[in-house]
Amino acid sequence: MDTLVSAPRRPGVRLLLSHPAHWIALGAGSGLSPIAPGTVGTLWGWLVFVAIERVLGQGRQADLTWAAILAVGWLVGWWACTRTARSLQVADPGAIVWDEIWAIWLVLWVVGAADWRGQALAVAAFRFFDAAKPGPVAWADQLFKLPKGQPIGWAQGLGIMFDDLVAAGCTLLLLALAVVVRQGGVSAGLLS
Repeated sequence: MDTLVSAPRRPGVRLLLSHPAHWIALGAGSGLSPIAPGTVGTLWGWLVFVAIERVLGQGRQADLTWAAILAVGWLVGWWACTRTARSLQVADPGAIVWDEIWAIWLVLWVVGAADWRGQALAVAAFRFFDAAKPGPVAWADQLFKLPKGQPIGWAQGLGIMFDDLVAAGCTLLLLALAVVVRQGGVSAGLLS
């Protein structure tokens, strides 16, 4: 069911606590930051990732658990982002940060057993792609945008999540290229 958009609502603690979808989409309150909510949400996601990683440890079972967390997190996030966007009456509100949280979990999981400096580099690269929206990230960001006043539907919830998935992919590609360059290039590995 699509909901017609009227005057946008401001996110706040009352909305955060009014429904589990809002708690999720607003990143347990990190999205309520008046300054750079996407960055605050990403940093919160990094902190939560480290906590979960300490509980899960490393190895095959941990990887399977992370894969399940990310799969369920995508679906729950799509629902939560859609519901919260409808409640705020904005198709892609800045206060929704579940997309950043989910995407940084994906990046950090794929990066693997990096120390805090490697994780910080991954977080910084992700923030660049998410905030600056170069090339494919800008395309993904515009894919599900609505003209002002149009009803917010499930496509907009998907769009909230999708551009961060693309930003995560760009981050991982950049980090992979950095590793290749640092190790002497593609031909170094092929010729040795």
